[in-house]
Amino acid sequence: MKSFFNVSKWSPPRILVTGFALIILVGGLLLSMPFASAAGEFTPYIDAVFTATTATCVTGLVTVDTGSHWSVPGQVIIMTLIQLGGLGFMTMSTLFAIVLRKRISLRERLILQEAMNQTSMEGIVRLIRKVILYSLTIEFVGGVLFAIRWSFDMPLGKAIYFGMFHAVSFFNNAGIDLFGQFGVPYISLTQYVNDPLVNIVTMLLIITGGIGFIVMADIMEYRTNKRLSLHSKVVLSMTGTLIAVGTVVIFVFEFSNSKTLGSLDWGGKILASFFQSVTPRTAGANTLDLASLRQATQFFTIILMFIGASPGSTGGGIKTTTFTVLIGAVVAMMRGKEDIVLFRYRLARERIFKALTITMLSLSLVIFVTMVLSTTEDKAFIKILFETTSAFGTVGLTLGITPELSLIGKILISLTMFAGRLGPLTLAYALGPRTEKELYRHPEGKITIG
Repeated sequence: MKSFFNVSKWSPPRILVTGFALIILVGGLLLSMPFASAAGEFTPYIDAVFTATTATCVTGLVTVDTGSHWSVPGQVIIMTLIQLGGLGFMTMSTLFAIVLRKRISLRERLILQEAMNQTSMEGIVRLIRKVILYSLTIEFVGGVLFAIRWSFDMPLGKAIYFGMFHAVSFFNNAGIDLFGQFGVPYISLTQYVNDPLVNIVTMLLIITGGIGFIVMADIMEYRTNKRLSLHSKVVLSMTGTLIAVGTVVIFVFEFSNSKTLGSLDWGGKILASFFQSVTPRTAGANTLDLASLRQATQFFTIILMFIGASPGSTGGGIKTTTFTVLIGAVVAMMRGKEDIVLFRYRLARERIFKALTITMLSLSLVIFVTMVLSTTEDKAFIKILFETTSAFGTVGLTLGITPELSLIGKILISLTMFAGRLGPLTLAYALGPRTEKELYRHPEGKITIG
């Protein structure tokens, strides 16, 4: 018990969990103040904490409309929380340390290794520098492009503000938007369903934020190294496959649905299908009314949200690499192979066990929360499952039930977003006792499988 209160002996996962929790609590306190709301009134603390959680965990589910409920200071707080949550508070701390020319200690490097989901500390500070440079550059370019486009719809100052807010939100895969202030709450990007610039810039921000900083660094250095790591190859190939398959499935399922793709021309159908395939990669923006999608499309979206983004990124879910390992295990078993081989590399058994553990813990969490919410919320099962998976995958897509959640529902979804951002395995390591290596092995036993 003493070691729990001795911060100097805390493990990196415990420090990460505590750091994110403190950011959320402080953010919730600030957002509950009158200056943070457009009406100049106190916001119920549960809604303020929910908003702080969805921003810090870069999810996008909101109980109050961001554009109309919050004042400009409140929106700036939300944008700051998104940036802190997307890049990670340790990354931001490292930025200040680099600016102040302070030395990064071994303990801080261990925490950064855990935060970036790296297997070693080698080159971790160099990677953090690249993460900060790439992120700020991409957000700036995206913000400028958005500002140019929206300057035709609103005053230039507001267009610049909107551009930077949404560039930060979409790159960090938060999906929180401000368009509700134009009279229709929770509207997202539905008014831009046929706009190529808004769609393409948004999708590029989502994809670059979702593939992970390790892959980004690999791509940037490709001209020099002329090679990609196994991790980057797996992430890029699986990301491309999921987006392509998702586009085709959504296009086929929704082609004749007059409430979604049916009313669009061919170009609009393809663009909207592409966008709705990209956004479940933990982004949360949408150009179609999700509640009007057919149930088959909604369930397929749930699968995409559960898979999520890639390791070391701003997104959640079980991650593309975990899904790839699971597929590889199935293929290897069906072919009678002993090893999982990807791009001519054999995977270590510990990687396979970790993928199975993450998947089972994640599936258990989604099932448990869905069962409880099915009791506390008077909503259709598909809507509750959709909401839970969206929270776990830190996606932010909803079928419209978030503002109507009960107190228990808001707390459960907040905890699910928190678990989804940090990862069930990290939480288990943080909350569980330290385990020591066993000095012996039990004799092998045999059971019948299948």
